[in-house]
Amino acid sequence: MKIICIGRNYRAHAEELHRDMGLAADAAEPIWFLKPDTALLRNNDPFYIPAFSHEVHYECELVVRIDRVGRSIAEKFAHRYYREVGLGIDFTARDLQREAIAKGLPWEPAKAFDRSAALSPEFLPLAELGGDVQNLRFELSVNGEVCQQGFTGDMLFSVDRIVAAVSEYTTLRMGDLIYTGTPAGVGPVVPGDCLRATLEGRELLNFDIK
Repeated sequence: MKIICIGRNYRAHAEELHRDMGLAADAAEPIWFLKPDTALLRNNDPFYIPAFSHEVHYECELVVRIDRVGRSIAEKFAHRYYREVGLGIDFTARDLQREAIAKGLPWEPAKAFDRSAALSPEFLPLAELGGDVQNLRFELSVNGEVCQQGFTGDMLFSVDRIVAAVSEYTTLRMGDLIYTGTPAGVGPVVPGDCLRATLEGRELLNFDIK
């Protein structure tokens, strides 16, 4: 099982990163990276801030679960490879990411650490949500205050484009997860925070920061 994460897929968030770290705000193709399965944080278990970082940020994302094996998938057929969606949070050690960018080093220490990929216990059939993966709204609240609001129609690269692009390089298998990018409003977590995320008004994530 692979965890495939898409970077800078909402313009406002890309601009956030450009201001904060100087990363380019535009890309011609989907930008993606992998997390290991040990990064999964399941069942709304608490997230423990790792000792090696002083600035861990939340990034709430729509997650697509692949349910067929495919390689070099044409974009027009990509919708056949998923039927359910959930929510996830890509936790990022932002201080380590800044350091890696400054030194031209890989980002794995900032992105791929244990339990850095929170995943909703429940996935929802797209058919129950209207059938259009590009017409979904989700939001993340921290301590009751809405911090992120996402609309999948605002994605720079659609889910089908992502599936097609990633499958050019790596075979997609049943159970693979695609974290499709985060909207603007990312920020740090501290012990005592409570994160709650909803998809089309249905609560899928609700857990504490330790």
